Amino acid sequence: MEKLEGYVEHIIFRNTENGYTVMNVVAEEEEITCVGSLQYIDEGEMLSMEGDYKEHTLYGKQFVIESYELKAPEDTVAIERYLASGAIKGIGAALAARIVRRFKDDTFRIIEEEPERLKEVKGISERMSREIAEQVEEKKDMRQAMIFLQQYGINTSLAVKIYEKYGLNIYGIIRENPYRLADDINGIGFKIADEIATKVGIHTDSDFRIKSGLLYVLVQAGNDGHTYLPKTELITKTKELLGLGEVDIEKHIMDMVVDRKVIMKEETDGIHVFANLSYHTELNTARMLTELNILCGEKDAHVEKRIQRIEKDLGEELEQKQRLAVKEAVNNGVLVITGGPGTGKTTTINAILKYFEEEDLVVELAAPTGRAAKRMSEATGYVAKTIHRLLELSGVPDEGGRTEFMRNEQNPLEADVIIVDEMSMVDIYLIHSLLKAIVAGTRLILVGDANQLPSVGPGSVLKDIIESGVFTVVRLTKIFRQAAKSNIVMNAHKINEGEVLDLENKKTDFFIMRRYEAQGALEMIKKLIVDILPPNIKVEPYDIQVMTPMRKGQLGVEELNVYLQGILNPPAKAKIEKKFGNVIFRVGDKVMQVKNDYQLEWEIRNKYKIPIEKGTGVFNGDMGIISEINTFAETLEVQFDDNRQVTYSFKQAEELEHAYAITIHKSQGSEYPAVIMPILSGPRMLMNRNLLYTGVTRAKRCVTIVGNENTVQDMVRNKSENRRYTDLELRIREFNTILE
Repeated sequence: MEKLEGYVEHIIFRNTENGYTVMNVVAEEEEITCVGSLQYIDEGEMLSMEGDYKEHTLYGKQFVIESYELKAPEDTVAIERYLASGAIKGIGAALAARIVRRFKDDTFRIIEEEPERLKEVKGISERMSREIAEQVEEKKDMRQAMIFLQQYGINTSLAVKIYEKYGLNIYGIIRENPYRLADDINGIGFKIADEIATKVGIHTDSDFRIKSGLLYVLVQAGNDGHTYLPKTELITKTKELLGLGEVDIEKHIMDMVVDRKVIMKEETDGIHVFANLSYHTELNTARMLTELNILCGEKDAHVEKRIQRIEKDLGEELEQKQRLAVKEAVNNGVLVITGGPGTGKTTTINAILKYFEEEDLVVELAAPTGRAAKRMSEATGYVAKTIHRLLELSGVPDEGGRTEFMRNEQNPLEADVIIVDEMSMVDIYLIHSLLKAIVAGTRLILVGDANQLPSVGPGSVLKDIIESGVFTVVRLTKIFRQAAKSNIVMNAHKINEGEVLDLENKKTDFFIMRRYEAQGALEMIKKLIVDILPPNIKVEPYDIQVMTPMRKGQLGVEELNVYLQGILNPPAKAKIEKKFGNVIFRVGDKVMQVKNDYQLEWEIRNKYKIPIEKGTGVFNGDMGIISEINTFAETLEVQFDDNRQVTYSFKQAEELEHAYAITIHKSQGSEYPAVIMPILSGPRMLMNRNLLYTGVTRAKRCVTIVGNENTVQDMVRNKSENRRYTDLELRIREFNTILE
C-alpha cells in the first residue's frame, strides 16, 4: 500500500450515485490520475490517500484509492488554490488571491471564526462574507456527518440521504432512535437500523426496536405476497426476528394501532394485522371497483345484431361463451373474462374491440409487462401499453418509496373502455394506481387465467375479484379445434384438471427427456439448447428459455445461470466483463431486471443511435442483453426486448440477474418460442399443479421437461398452494353490502 498527498487539480468524472471519481491530483509538482469512491471532494482540496498504482488497459497509469483523508490546506499557495477552485461559490481566482494576500496562513481561521473581517478585502460585502462563511461551515458539517455515519457501516449514498433528511439532527437520532431511519428513508430497512442500534448500544428489548421489528415483519410479508398477517403469526415471527422470549409484543401492536401505524381487523378466522398502507390500498381498491360496477343495460336485440355483423368482419362465428363475454362487456362497468390457453380469449378481446370501435368509443389496451403488452398488440392489431406507461410513470417516488403516476384522480385517463390482459400478474398496488385514474362510467374489462401463479407483488387480485361473487365473470372453457392440435394446450388443461399427462413423446411440441440425477439433466439441457432445438423448431439458442422451480441447488437458477453462461457466452478477449461478488457480467449476457426501479432512465434509439423516445422505469421481469460495459465510467448498458436502452451504474448492477435460466414465477406474462423445465424433485409446497401449469403455458411452440416423470405426475396431483393472506375479497363484499 502506497501513500500519496496532493491537491485536486481537476475532476474528470464523478458518478453521483456511488461517488466513484476520476480526477487529476497534483503531488510534488507531478500530475497523477487517481480513481476511487470519494463523495463531496471538490477541486482545490488537499487529500492524503492510500492505495496502489495500477496500469489501466485504456487509460494508462492510475493511483487506485483504497482510503483517504481530507486535509486542511497547509500553505498560502494551497489555500489560494482551494478558494479559486470554485468549491466556494462566488470566489474566483482574482478574489481568492486578494483574500490570501490579506490574511495569509490565517485565512481559514478568519473565515470560520471572524467572517466579518472578510469585508476588509475589496469586492466582498457583508452579505457575501456571511455566505462564504456559511458555505465553508456547511461543507465542514457535511464531511463530519459523512465520517460519523460511516463509522456505523453506512455507505456514502445512504449517508447522503440521511444527511439531506435530518441535517445536524442526525447525531441525536442515531444515538437515541436509529430505527427512525427505517421509517423515514427509502433504502434503509430494519436490518440496517438494527445493526446501527447494536453499535450504538441500544437494548434488544427497546420499544423502538420492537415496533420497528413488527413493521419489518409486515413489510417482509408483503414481499411474500401477503397484505396482512394473522396476529398470532405476526407475534411469533417478530419474536424470532428479534431473538426475544417472553416479551409483551401485543402491547406494542396496540400502541401502533393507536399511532395508526398498523390496522387490526377482527374476522371469522381471527385477528388480521395490516401495515397502514396495505389496509387502505385494499380498502380503496374495493371501493373504486364497486363504484365502477355500473349496469349499462343495452337492448339485447341491438347487441345481438351488432355481434352478428362483427362475426362477418372477423370471418368466424363466436362460441356461446365468447358471445356472452361481448354482451357482458357492453352491459357492465366491470367484467372479468377468464380461461386457459386455447379457449379463445384473444378472439373475444378482438370482438369486444370491434364492437366498441363501431360505437366510436375510445379503448385503451394494457398489460402488466412489456412482453405481455407486445403480445397483446400483435394479437389484436391495436396499440397496447404496459400499465405503467398507460398511467404515465413520473419517475418520482412518493414518500413511501412507491411510484407516482401522472394519471390519477386529478388527471384521469381519457378512455371509455380499458381492457387489461394477464391480470393474474397484477398486484394490489398496481390495480390501485390504475383504478385511481379511471372515472365512473368507464368500462373496465379484466382478462386473465385465474389458474396461473399469483403476482410477484402482494395481493391475489384476480382471484379475490372473482371469488367475491360481486362482479360479472365469464369463464371461457371450450378448447378450439386449432388449439386442440397442440399438446402444450391439451397438457396444460390436463394439469389444471389434475389428469395424468401423456408423456410418451408422440407429439412434436411436448416432450420429456427422462433423467434422474442433476449432472445428466445438465448435459441434456446443453444438448437441447446447442444441438437439438435450434434446427428442429427454427429458433436461436437465446430464444430458448430455461425455467426452473427453484433458485438454489444444482438445477436452481443461480447454478444453472453460471453453467449456461459458460456455454452460450464464454469469456473472450473481445468481450469486456466485470465481476460483482460471485457474479460475472459479460457483454452479450442475457439478463433480467429483478426489482421495480421507477427512476431508471431509458431511451429508444434509431439506427444512427440518436434517441427518438425517452422515459423512466424498468420493471421486475424485464429481459435484455448487455450491450456494453464501461469500466472507466463504471457503467453497463442493457438493450431490453422492446428496444429500450438503459445505462446502469456498477452500483445499480445489483438490480440485474442472468436470465439464461429464470424461476417459473418470474416467467409470468411472458411467452417464449421454446421452454426447457428441469424437474427432478423439490419441496411439496413448491412443486405443485399451479407451478407446472404456469411453466407449460409460457411456451409457444415447444415444451421440453428434463427430469423425473414421477415428479411431474406428482405435481399434477398436488393442488396445495402457499396461502396468501389477502382481504380484498372481504372488502369488496363489505362495500357491495353497503351499496345494497
